[in-house]
Amino acid sequence: QVQLVESGGGLVQPGGSLSLSCEVSGSFFDFYFMGWYRQAPDNQRELVATITSGGGTNYADFVKGRFTISRDNAKNTLYLQMNEMKPEDTAVYYCNAKFGKFESWGQGTQVTVSS
Repeated sequence: QVQLVESGGGLVQPGGSLSLSCEVSGSFFDFYFMGWYRQAPDNQRELVATITSGGGTNYADFVKGRFTISRDNAKNTLYLQMNEMKPEDTAVYYCNAKFGKFESWGQGTQVTVSS
């Protein structure tokens, strides 16, 4: 069973920065299509950013220019650097891994943007 464990969430002021990590168990991280999603209270889960096994990235319009997704295959870890944060970025952030029919989610980490 592949496990995804997010870390790095917390409270940040508007305009501030926060970095999330997602450590993935197993030996096949290099092959996974990885993504960050988020879910705010009373909202559906939404895509934030994705990164392919080769490092190609894609971002939701609402985070373009502010967030950066990256991966370190040697450390089996996915990252999300969040800058210029806004109160509307407040949500539980989830890490996701996909490969063919396989898909797995992390447990989520809370991010709160507030003064």
